[in-house]
Amino acid sequence: MEKIVIIPTYNENENITIILEAIFQLGQNFHVLVIDDSSPDGTAQIVRELQAKYPSCLFLEERKGKLGLGTAYIHGFKWAVRKDYQFIFEMDADFSHNPKDLQRLYDACKYGGADVAVGSRYVKGGGNVNWPRNRILLSRGGSIYTRLITWMPVQDPTAGFVCYRKEVLETINLDEIRFVGYAFQIEMKFASWKLGFVIKEVPIIFEDRKHGMSKMNKGIVKEGILGVLNLRWHSLFKNYRNRVKKNDVMPLHSFSNEAIAESK
Repeated sequence: MEKIVIIPTYNENENITIILEAIFQLGQNFHVLVIDDSSPDGTAQIVRELQAKYPSCLFLEERKGKLGLGTAYIHGFKWAVRKDYQFIFEMDADFSHNPKDLQRLYDACKYGGADVAVGSRYVKGGGNVNWPRNRILLSRGGSIYTRLITWMPVQDPTAGFVCYRKEVLETINLDEIRFVGYAFQIEMKFASWKLGFVIKEVPIIFEDRKHGMSKMNKGIVKEGILGVLNLRWHSLFKNYRNRVKKNDVMPLHSFSNEAIAESK
């Protein structure tokens, strides 16, 4: 068991089968953990049925109520660390993240020296497809705003297509991660950066969803704006490091913000 993709879902019955099939058809031994927040459209039931086809590599965790993206990933991170997966991915269910790019993120961590590999829209070779202009401006503006406030040299800090080495998620005190929307993505990268882990950005093309409804809302945008300010302020006092036993040693690395421009 080396690599697992965590996919949070809420009302993704139009996408879940095809995204899972696309991942497994890569033939690269990716396992998948779906975290479903009691989707009323039957998403979890579809996953349960697919587990008969993929009994050793498809897993499902069901939660009661719509509890938010950030808490879903934290739940998944802890689950994956307990199961001893070495490379742990975040990915959307709606094909805005191309499954074929999973291998490129993996290569960046496995062979390219990254502790965190970010699927980035805003480095050379990356971009957006079929996004409305207002969403592009919001995303671009949010990225610039985040870099200005936090000084974190990541071009796409709100990106949700990410590969973490297990050591990163073991080192971060996940119980101290407070945000649930876009700010969650920023906070995870910020914590990784503050702890000295190597972050590399891998260019991807982000394509707007074809099926289902976007989860974007005003509350998520507000959290992102205020959350970045809170991150900067609380970074003066907050320790993101997980408590470890006295004799344990956690690796720290120098930060690097390189882009891997070509797929292998």
